[in-house]
Amino acid sequence: MSFLPDLILGGATFNTQYNDDPSSIPIADILRTAFKNGINAIDSSPYYGPSEILLGNALFELKDEFSRDQYKICTKVGRIGMNEFDYSKENVRHSVQRSCERFHTSYLDLVYLHDVEFTTVDESIEACMELKKLKDEGIIRNFGLSGYPLDYIYKLVYHLTTNYKEEIGNLDVVLSYCNLNLQNTMLNEYYQKLMNCNLKTICNASILSMSLLRSNETRSFHPCSKELREAADRSSEYCKSNGVELADLATRYALSQWYGKGPTVLGVSSVKELEHSLNSYKKVKKQNGLLDESDNKMIEHIQRNIFGEHLNETWESGIEHTHI
Repeated sequence: MSFLPDLILGGATFNTQYNDDPSSIPIADILRTAFKNGINAIDSSPYYGPSEILLGNALFELKDEFSRDQYKICTKVGRIGMNEFDYSKENVRHSVQRSCERFHTSYLDLVYLHDVEFTTVDESIEACMELKKLKDEGIIRNFGLSGYPLDYIYKLVYHLTTNYKEEIGNLDVVLSYCNLNLQNTMLNEYYQKLMNCNLKTICNASILSMSLLRSNETRSFHPCSKELREAADRSSEYCKSNGVELADLATRYALSQWYGKGPTVLGVSSVKELEHSLNSYKKVKKQNGLLDESDNKMIEHIQRNIFGEHLNETWESGIEHTHI
């Protein structure tokens, strides 16, 4: 049983990558709606620009409505900017302490080593050892890894938990992004292998593939191929012709695929978007993880006839790891 709820409120959208003015987002209202509907966990990172600060300020604003023990805070360490990383033990500790200050808390429920594919194995070991110390000290409650390339994530988790049992022990959580959605279903293939490494749970994030699976224009920073972008655009037009928003269909699909397996991280920019996602979740839950026949027909058409050879297509992420 996961110590996290089925849905987690993601903080990546509270950043200029997704919103020109993140400070204008009604984060306190979003949090209030989330907490009242059982989404009692948030996920952020120092890499997400002002996200931690904005979330921390909103939580402080809501402190009389929701006490610290009513929600869980998840954040990350290691990634600082688009091309800036620091996985040293000194920075890991500094980053955790700074996050505690930003969130107005004495502890963090979960801390990930952020985007491990961008660092060496030795640097990941050093960072995880420091996270283990912080866990032993009670400053963090759980720790794990986040990243994109599943093959490397699995190899690293296995390596750490097999060869560094005393120094690191079992990792608690892995966060995978863009690997279980309408365009990429690879996380299903790695689920059992990862869980066999004694994880508590696996979180599925970026279920709209960092803006790819929605009717609005895909964000310029997205690293996918031109052909995949075009296929996503055609998917959106197909959905519109059927009176459906691509983002809603993609959300229902991801929630259905991951139902009963672990938490899903939702990225929203308004209360309305959160309510749309909640409605999708409630519908999937009511049907015990199954989708309507109409949804299944559209999904099959998109995956087979529109994405086609681009289904499960990935992109380069991180550095080459020659030994593990």
